[in-house]
Amino acid sequence: MKKIAIDAMGGDNAPKAIVEGVNQAIEAFPDIEIQLYGDQDKIKQYLKESDRVSIIHTNEKINSDDEPAKAIRRKKNASMVLAAKAVKDGQAHAILSAGNTGALLAAGLFVIGRIKGVDRPGLLTTLPTTNQTGFDMLDLGANAENTAQHLHQFAILGSFYAKNVRGISRPRVGLLNNGTEATKGDPLRKETYALLDAEESINFIGNVEARDLMLGSADVVVADGFTGNAVLKSIEGTAIGIMSQLKRAIKSGGLKAKLGALLLKNSLYDLKDTLDYSSAGGAVLFGLKAPVVKSHGSSDAKAIFYTIKQIRLMLETNVVNQLVEEFSKETSNND
Repeated sequence: MKKIAIDAMGGDNAPKAIVEGVNQAIEAFPDIEIQLYGDQDKIKQYLKESDRVSIIHTNEKINSDDEPAKAIRRKKNASMVLAAKAVKDGQAHAILSAGNTGALLAAGLFVIGRIKGVDRPGLLTTLPTTNQTGFDMLDLGANAENTAQHLHQFAILGSFYAKNVRGISRPRVGLLNNGTEATKGDPLRKETYALLDAEESINFIGNVEARDLMLGSADVVVADGFTGNAVLKSIEGTAIGIMSQLKRAIKSGGLKAKLGALLLKNSLYDLKDTLDYSSAGGAVLFGLKAPVVKSHGSSDAKAIFYTIKQIRLMLETNVVNQLVEEFSKETSNND
């Protein structure tokens, strides 16, 4: 049985969206158990009774404006902290939260701990592409500044995730840059390019540009945390903007526009699905001793369901333990 600890109080729509997503997941996946950490009375309002869901009551939670490291140290009974401790103590196999991103990263690093040999875990998520295959991108903001060595390791981590979780036999790894030529970029990108080009364990295809990401130009895209986070938010904002503008155009376009939309109904739904990043799951802090997954703060029940599905797949493929073994080999070889 796969045991998942969930911070039920994190996120804009907690606990309602979190619990409703859990209800869907429990119905869909008979091999999971959920531990919900948070206010018992508030959780019970939305929870469908199941012998595979337990509630661990606490009134304390980490707020969105709390300073991450201080909150983890001071709020010992916060729902997020208790969920992380459950993973550390072996009572659960993974943690999910839609709450304070910085606090979850701190809990992952300080409570659960990073894999030996991993210098800096990267925040990774799968983003949509027009050909429906998607691509994995990291780092998305776990680290504000990175060295070329960090980006080199992100490429190895991302390639490992794409291969073992998404089932891509030889993932194409691209370095996000301001041009595709090998000579492009600032010193960080140039140094990183040289490291990735010499790395035999990955299928490095060179530089990729931001405009080509959603066309499926690579299976794994490597970036420093600052740039990756900016690109992620640009993609999210563009998707929301396109759908909003399309709806507005149909509503204000009169009868002909509405008839046209009716005729294109299936195509418009396909477009919506293509741009919908919520079905890809959450962002994984990859490189820790257990799956630590951050769902978007505005997640609805659907997004929580898909994030639980993603965690289940990570546990089923045993990707973290495989990563531990892989980095143990590398550490031994370097000694």
